[in-house]
Amino acid sequence: MPDEISIPMPEGVEVEIKEGNVRVSGPKGVVERRLWHPNVKIEREGQSVFVRWEAPRRKVRAVAGTFAAHIKNMITGVTEGFTYKLRVVYSHFPIQVKVVGNKVEISNFLGEKRPRVAEIVGDVKVEVKGRDIIVTGINKEAVGQTAANIEQATKIKRRDPRVFQDGIYLVEKAVGSA
Repeated sequence: MPDEISIPMPEGVEVEIKEGNVRVSGPKGVVERRLWHPNVKIEREGQSVFVRWEAPRRKVRAVAGTFAAHIKNMITGVTEGFTYKLRVVYSHFPIQVKVVGNKVEISNFLGEKRPRVAEIVGDVKVEVKGRDIIVTGINKEAVGQTAANIEQATKIKRRDPRVFQDGIYLVEKAVGSA
C-alpha cells in the first residue's frame, strides 16, 4: 500500500498550504479550507500536491483519502465550477420562486399564506428560469448545501406524499457552468 496520494495541479491553479489551511486559487476564484489531522501531512512539491500519512491504520488512510478528494474538488471548483439544477413541480397550487438578497423565497407552496425561505450559503449564485432553478458556484459544499436548503424548504409534512408531490427537486448535478 502506498503511503501517499498524488494530486496533479493543472496550469493556472495555485495551491498554498499553511498550518493545516489549504488555499486553492484559479481562474474562477479562491477556495479555502482547513484540513488537519495529526497523522496526515499535505505538502506541495513542484506541480503536484501530496497527501501523506504516517500511521498504518485504516482510519488514517481513510482521512487521507477524504483530504485528497476535498483538494480535487477545490481544484475542479476553481477551474470549472459546479452547477446543480432543481425543478419546481406542482399540481395543486402554482409555486412562485424568487431570490431576495441571500435567501430564496418560495411562495404559494400548497396555498400557504407565508412564504417559505431557504438560505443561500457562501458565494453561490441562484438563478430562477421559469420552472428551473440553477445553483452555481466554485465551492462544491456551498452549492450542494444551498440546493439542499431549497429542496428541504418544500418538504411536505402531515400530508400523503403519494398525493401531494408538489415541491422543488434536484434533477441534475454537473461540473462546469450552465
